[in-house]
Amino acid sequence: MKFNTKTIHGGQQPDKAYGAVMPPIYQTSTFAQRSPGKHQGYEYARSKNPTRTALENALASLENGNHAMAFGSGLAAIDAVLKLLKSGDEVIATNDLYGGSYRLFTKVFEDFGIKFHFVNMENAATIEEFINTNTKLIWIETPTNPMMNIIDIEAVSTVAKTHNVLLAVDNTFATPYLQRPLDLGADIVMHSVTKYIGGHSDLVMGALVVKDKVLANKLYFIQNASGAICGPMDCFLALRGIKTLHVRMQRHCENGKAVAEYLANHPKISKVYWPGFKTHPNHDIAKKQMNGFGGMISFVTKGNDYDEAIKIIENLKIFTLAESLGGVESLAGHPASMTHASIPKEEREKVGIVDALIRLSVGIEDAEDLIADLEQALSV
Repeated sequence: MKFNTKTIHGGQQPDKAYGAVMPPIYQTSTFAQRSPGKHQGYEYARSKNPTRTALENALASLENGNHAMAFGSGLAAIDAVLKLLKSGDEVIATNDLYGGSYRLFTKVFEDFGIKFHFVNMENAATIEEFINTNTKLIWIETPTNPMMNIIDIEAVSTVAKTHNVLLAVDNTFATPYLQRPLDLGADIVMHSVTKYIGGHSDLVMGALVVKDKVLANKLYFIQNASGAICGPMDCFLALRGIKTLHVRMQRHCENGKAVAEYLANHPKISKVYWPGFKTHPNHDIAKKQMNGFGGMISFVTKGNDYDEAIKIIENLKIFTLAESLGGVESLAGHPASMTHASIPKEEREKVGIVDALIRLSVGIEDAEDLIADLEQALSV
């Protein structure tokens, strides 16, 4: 079954009770049992819910995995992965990653005795020097947020397997439409379902997908024991979003290309970060492991001026100034004060997240309207 068909049918079947084409919203906290411990596969909704099961089956299908777990947020999903570890374990993480991930790593799990190394992974070989007997997990984003760096998943997987270390990939920016990390050797794929998979800015959710049953059972246990699950209504909305993922992503990619090329040729712009450019340091790797380059773009004006960046963002009319990304509507953000504010300024600037950096999530509106909006904002 090819990907576009999977978004409609992957892991899905009509509801067994009445043949509903879309899985019903099982808005219930508990399920009747014939006798203690004898039930129809469901006993309490924290453990399992039929609507959530339908979503998890769909997510596993999209990523070519065998098991999936849906959580109340992307950070809840990351939290579950880190609960596989114990005090004294070490994690090697991308040095340019989502601020919420960085905050969870440094402000929560470091206090439990887990050590984190934040490493530039654009060359996978650099990881080797940070691996020791305590290393248990490599955590990567690709493309990274917000610098759009590309990491070779297959190369990092080779390093991880050589040292018997788990590899987890945050695939939020690419989505399984563009990139499937499990096929490239990753052990765990994480998604903020809030973003492209949901696609309509109307839910908050996270997910993990794996192939290995033993690993899956550990994560299912953590999901149930910690209880950071998502509700059935949000699962229904995410399933609805998945049905159009392929057509939305196609337009996100088309519009992203048009906007990136416009910005690259604008006299006021000094740098545009987008992996589709041949000048991007790891463009060839992006071409190899992705089916397109997505709709996420970051840029800096020639003045590299904070006040100018804020003025541009505030004057946008179609792009909405807001947190998040991946919805049908175009969004603009200021990473230094929004999504990455939890990272110390010195650390942000080391990886290029300067105060003048603007991040765009290019939606599925008409590309000409988006470019006209940027043109008027840059002219103010």
